[in-house]
Amino acid sequence: MISDADQLMQSFVFILLAFAILATPIVAVISESVFLLITVKRSEKITSKNKSVFLLVDMITIFLAVVLQIVYLSFCDVMFNADWQTQLYNSQKHQPVYTGSLPTFITIAVLGVVGFCVLNHINVNKTPPLIPVIAMSLLYMGDLLSVVFSIHVFDFSRMGMFELYLLLPPIVFILMSLRVILGVVRDYAPSPDRMSKVENSAPLSSFFKMLENSKRWPVIGLVMTIPMLGILICILMIFGQAPDAVIKAFTETADFRLSQKIPPQQLYYDEHYLCTVAAGGDRKIVKPLRMGIRHGHPVVVNRQLCVANAFEQVLEERTPGFHRAVRSFYDTYGFPVARLIRTKKTADLVYFMMKPLEWLFLIVLYMSDVNPEDRIAMQYTGDPGSF
Repeated sequence: MISDADQLMQSFVFILLAFAILATPIVAVISESVFLLITVKRSEKITSKNKSVFLLVDMITIFLAVVLQIVYLSFCDVMFNADWQTQLYNSQKHQPVYTGSLPTFITIAVLGVVGFCVLNHINVNKTPPLIPVIAMSLLYMGDLLSVVFSIHVFDFSRMGMFELYLLLPPIVFILMSLRVILGVVRDYAPSPDRMSKVENSAPLSSFFKMLENSKRWPVIGLVMTIPMLGILICILMIFGQAPDAVIKAFTETADFRLSQKIPPQQLYYDEHYLCTVAAGGDRKIVKPLRMGIRHGHPVVVNRQLCVANAFEQVLEERTPGFHRAVRSFYDTYGFPVARLIRTKKTADLVYFMMKPLEWLFLIVLYMSDVNPEDRIAMQYTGDPGSF
């Protein structure tokens, strides 16, 4: 028996956790905005100590942004292990990134973080200018990926408060990027002997001359993003990724803004575990027969489900009092069991466990009904059913 104090403590912990989930993205946006303003208004260089503090806060922010975005999408019934061709149920959604392109997606995201860390960590006056420019290119790729992903999963038709949370991570990443790029540009102090003229190569001489002005680095980094992405794609092709894996990461999906695949028709089950078994088990084992109707929704019907429903009809007709007791027991314990059936193997196991009961139901039907098979065949054909 849970005491009132325990219930109060559980409620307090739940409220605290919910507040943390809801407040963290907003706090992240505010803190990164403050960091950006500090960087803009400071006339002197940012010290190594301040850089370390910023980097620590940034890494925690990036981690929380990714985790909370995954948590929010999970609350929206997004299944992160189901490509577009997977059969789903009720309000479930397929995964937002195509599995075959996941290595490319993760690589670009990681390189974006690497570019950010390099810009935040290096002493720009003791580093070749090409290094921060390349790091900016990687950072731009990561930011673009974050923006495209958020547009991909954001449902503009709903535009609720919680939907807006999906737009906060790219806002945070862009604020962080602006701050670190601005800091690098302002910290750079060119000296006359840093750049040497490239003999017999006017284009390279012009390029290195452009690098002398750090204010040009963000633009040069943006231009270099395309060749950097091309080099990355060529490297990933060696490991089996398609040349257009970046595009396929979003288009080879269903249920989202950039998706171009049409998934299998969504099936419905209402947390009745025999319906769940019929719809979710291995077809060779549970042997689905046809589509049926239960409570106005289409469901997958197999022999076991029809037999169980026919048995309940007999109970309801012959022993209504006993039927109410059975139904009460089933409603109490059957629905929690159904929530645990989320894989084919689990559904198959429940199917085998129900076999003895199915045979018992058949014996009762054949002993109490003149045409038991007609009764079984009529289940879930549009008439109201209990099971």
